[in-house]
Amino acid sequence: MTDLHIRKADLTELKVDAVVNAANTQLEEGGGVCGAIFAKAGRNKLRRACKKIGYCKTGNAVITDGFDLYADYIIHAVGPVWKGGNKDEEYLLASAYRNALETAMINGCHSIGFPLISAGIYGYPKQQAWVIALRTCLAFMEDFEEAGLSITFAVIDDEMLALGNQILESLKSGNSI
Repeated sequence: MTDLHIRKADLTELKVDAVVNAANTQLEEGGGVCGAIFAKAGRNKLRRACKKIGYCKTGNAVITDGFDLYADYIIHAVGPVWKGGNKDEEYLLASAYRNALETAMINGCHSIGFPLISAGIYGYPKQQAWVIALRTCLAFMEDFEEAGLSITFAVIDDEMLALGNQILESLKSGNSI
């Protein structure tokens, strides 16, 4: 059974098989979600693991151990920087989610926790980011229903929670957004 939820929660505290890091192409420690994941996982261990991989192209995803997190794995997905919407941002953002989900499945994960990729310092408009994230995840879950994948989006404020749930309900009921 597949399910998708949006919760007000600390991504680093989710009890899931994998958490997704909103990573940069160099896989270096950043601020926001990325910085929190590095801090909780163990900075030095995660830095070494990311340095071994070296690089991840925008729209792609790579995996490391979860180290000191509850999650067994950290999937580093690189979303696009918002440049106005005419630089393949939608395609690249959807691709980052798809690649993260595929990486999770390949590695035997049945539960995954996501932040809203690219909607922080990368500047992606939040409503558009939610629509792309949720459409992509719902489509993936439909395509791979037999996998029984559970997806949780972790947000840190009530406004993002309400917006995400509103869009999720609209998509589930077949309304166009």
